[in-house]
Amino acid sequence: MTTVETDPAWLPDEALRGVGTRRVCVRGEGLLVDTVRAEVGRACHKFGGSDDADDAACDLLLKVVAGGDEGPEGFTVTRTARRTTLTAAAPAGLLHGFFHLVRIGEAAFTQGPDETHRPALALRMLDHWDNVDVHPVMGQVERGYAGGSLFWRDGRARGDLSRIRAYARLLASCGINALAVNNVNVHASETRLLTERFTEVAAIAAELRPYGIRTHLSVNFAAPLLLGDLDTADPLDEGVRAWWREAADRVYALVPDFGGFVVKADSEGQPGPFAYGRSHADGANLLAGALARHGGTVHWRAFVYDHRQDWRDRSTDRARAAYDHFAPLDGQFADNVILQVKHGPMDFQVREPVSPVIGALPRTRVAVELQATQEYTGQQRHVCALAPMWSEVLAFRPEGEGGPTVGQLVAGGGLVAVANVGDDPFWTGHPLAQANLYSYGRLAWDPTADADQLLDEWAELTFTPDLTGDPERLRSGLRAVLHGSWATYEKYTAPLGVGFMVQPGHHYGPSVDGYEYSTWGTYHFADRDGIGVDRSRATGTGYAGQYAKPWADTYERVESCPDELLLFFHHVPYGHVLHSGKTVVQHIYDTHFEGVEEVEAAREVWAALADLVSPARHTRVAELYEEQLRCAREWRDQINSYFLRKSGVPDAHGRRIY
Repeated sequence: MTTVETDPAWLPDEALRGVGTRRVCVRGEGLLVDTVRAEVGRACHKFGGSDDADDAACDLLLKVVAGGDEGPEGFTVTRTARRTTLTAAAPAGLLHGFFHLVRIGEAAFTQGPDETHRPALALRMLDHWDNVDVHPVMGQVERGYAGGSLFWRDGRARGDLSRIRAYARLLASCGINALAVNNVNVHASETRLLTERFTEVAAIAAELRPYGIRTHLSVNFAAPLLLGDLDTADPLDEGVRAWWREAADRVYALVPDFGGFVVKADSEGQPGPFAYGRSHADGANLLAGALARHGGTVHWRAFVYDHRQDWRDRSTDRARAAYDHFAPLDGQFADNVILQVKHGPMDFQVREPVSPVIGALPRTRVAVELQATQEYTGQQRHVCALAPMWSEVLAFRPEGEGGPTVGQLVAGGGLVAVANVGDDPFWTGHPLAQANLYSYGRLAWDPTADADQLLDEWAELTFTPDLTGDPERLRSGLRAVLHGSWATYEKYTAPLGVGFMVQPGHHYGPSVDGYEYSTWGTYHFADRDGIGVDRSRATGTGYAGQYAKPWADTYERVESCPDELLLFFHHVPYGHVLHSGKTVVQHIYDTHFEGVEEVEAAREVWAALADLVSPARHTRVAELYEEQLRCAREWRDQINSYFLRKSGVPDAHGRRIY
């Protein structure tokens, strides 16, 4: 594939022209104010403005005003005919406000009403699943599709960390304020990052800090056993408690603004409190006690289930597991514990219901976990803009109409995404996958933001240097390839919420029965009579009953279950008629043909933009569209052939199915 210098993503120099042509004053003290001052200086040097004007002469004034009511990260913009003034109560607000002005460009300098902006969620975090050493199975970055780690190389922190500073700048510009630097599956080398190797974490934190990004570390629950002289990791053992307190003290001595620990425990083979007969609350509160006096937080992941299931046992349901484990513990977690819950009950599928756990823990701080890295949505080889999916999740009301949205319920916990960035020059491998990272940050700041508008916003910034030729044709083309891409991907992959059907292990490409008889509990139960998982209360696993009554009743009955989730909740005949009027099997045939046709059309749209887009970016995307089309055809042919043979029902339109 084509290689390029590091891509500026949504912060090309041209995006800063609006600021850089002004007479600007920056007033305030502190590291983040210095960052704003440096950003302004660079923009003015590039575009001929002035970064040392006095207050009376400047036409852009950015200042920290103590005692303001914007909160620690909010800001107010006042636009008069003579001057634009941005005020913030704290340096972090000034930084976010500066990037807001960059986003809106010339509109920042036209007269208008005062606007105050505050983040809806205090925590807006990325989890990097990066390994210090190259793991024999997982590689350098587990579920990473953009090259090696930004942070680690050859078994240690990278010697040149300058690219991390550039990455922090990108993250701050879209609202992200926290980051975990290593895999939640904590191996031997990563375990030692907590102790004698923490200086490497401190060096990374120093690069993230100027842009307001707090550093977090994934830790091994069994660390006292592996690193200390203890013979137990029992969370109620006083020696274990003392060990964690001492470890936290050492961490904060080196990084006073350290964010806290991320923990995957008693999940997929990772150690945890179950070994000692203790609960998840016991385990989380152990670490919370060690961090509390430093202001740190424990992110305890709720991705806990039995991964040694028997496909013949239809009473065990992986979807039920998180609720069954954690709902009884509501109210037992310390105040500085955040329970990190995947947005769906399974594993980041292209279509899942919203996890019932999110609405079941009113006395627990909950963060919703999304997956920006496209493990099950094309692995950054396919265009699949995820903002519309995430927007649907955040707008979901677990208690039904009139109740709070997911975005409101997680205000005390926040939003977390598994990162999709590596050392690829385009950051995300696929240049258009940058839109997922950007829109995640913007939705974390404002969960009510319009997903399509965020995609347009990303495109407008990213392609600013290219919008000089035929801007409307370029904008129209970018919308055409981005806005419907999630729906397109869903069409040619797993139908009606059934999920998985992927190649085992690496999860790329189709394999209808790849996991059907595995221990992982990811079944579709297709047979000659029908397909789907019965999760009803009446005859199935009872999973539908984990929801509040309005949704429990909706999902319980085939007649009221939404088509897009039908096979997640019910096993139905192939001839079952959907609300759309089509049978299940005809829907499968039609959508898989449609999905391929839509990829073909998007490829042609992109090809027609060659004269408007920088050659390196255009070539990389064009190459990846060839792979997406190849894979979409493979999905179509394998899925349709499987269900033709299983059901014996021909395609009503007589198209070729093998």
